[in-house]
Amino acid sequence: MDLRLARSPWIFLSSLLLATVAAIPAQAAVDHQKAATRQYSDVQVFLRELVKSHPKQVQLFTIGQNEAGDAIEGVKIGSGAISNLVVSTHHGNEYGSTEVALAVADSLAQNPLKGQAVFVIPVLNVSGYNHRVRWEILSGHSWDPNRNYPGPCGTEGPFTLKSTQALASFIDHEKIVTSATLHTFHPAVVYPWGMGTPDLSTPYDDLFKEMVQGAALESKYPTGNSTELIYAANGAYEDYAFWKHGIWSILFELGFSHDPSVADVQATAQVNVPGIRRMLEQAPRTRAEKHGFSGTCDDSRKSMDRHDE
Repeated sequence: MDLRLARSPWIFLSSLLLATVAAIPAQAAVDHQKAATRQYSDVQVFLRELVKSHPKQVQLFTIGQNEAGDAIEGVKIGSGAISNLVVSTHHGNEYGSTEVALAVADSLAQNPLKGQAVFVIPVLNVSGYNHRVRWEILSGHSWDPNRNYPGPCGTEGPFTLKSTQALASFIDHEKIVTSATLHTFHPAVVYPWGMGTPDLSTPYDDLFKEMVQGAALESKYPTGNSTELIYAANGAYEDYAFWKHGIWSILFELGFSHDPSVADVQATAQVNVPGIRRMLEQAPRTRAEKHGFSGTCDDSRKSMDRHDE
């Protein structure tokens, strides 16, 4: 199996030239003026308008329902043999990530990636997004959706939420190969492992480094291992997707705030949409074969998890 990144000659050009040639005008259709007040119903309208505008390459889909019975919707863009994913807003207060996901969907609709079907889910945590809070509430308890997945070093779940269970079932059913997860607020593009362990290496660290470095050419965000650049967090989607399925799982921490201004949102989308596209375009065509965890877990590292990213 060839796990080398598909390379394009212009990846080796200077970052200045890349910032000029990689600008993607597809973000213009997203009205970021509404970022701070947009509701999930507005996101749904946007998705349907995208389907209406690009009926040949965009399809609406649903992964399931949340605790309140809201449909968790997204758009499938393109029809290639490789299935990849962009999923945003595990945390409802991170509306900047929602805006970037909408910009990614718009960009892909106007210019689909050859040979790929890219699924974009702008909002996983619907109730949290509508109330601009991080958590999902179930039976009076606040759950962090991005600590709700099984993992080799533990979890705060697993799968107490219908949303996380639905996403897990979806990536399995659709045989997702590469996944970009969008969050805010401390800029970084990182790869597994991100859990409580001193053993952070995978067999694919060099490949992961190329993926994140290519994804950050315009943004200039720091890149590297998730635990080292952010902090240890058990039960996160990013580790689960790689550990369970060998999905090439990349976490984008976008921008500098959970409460970005319109200008901040616009700038964040402008510098990250090209990198997300590039990461998907150059990612491996098949899942990782060696994705099990053979290290040791350190429970003391749980205290590092601040639950703010």
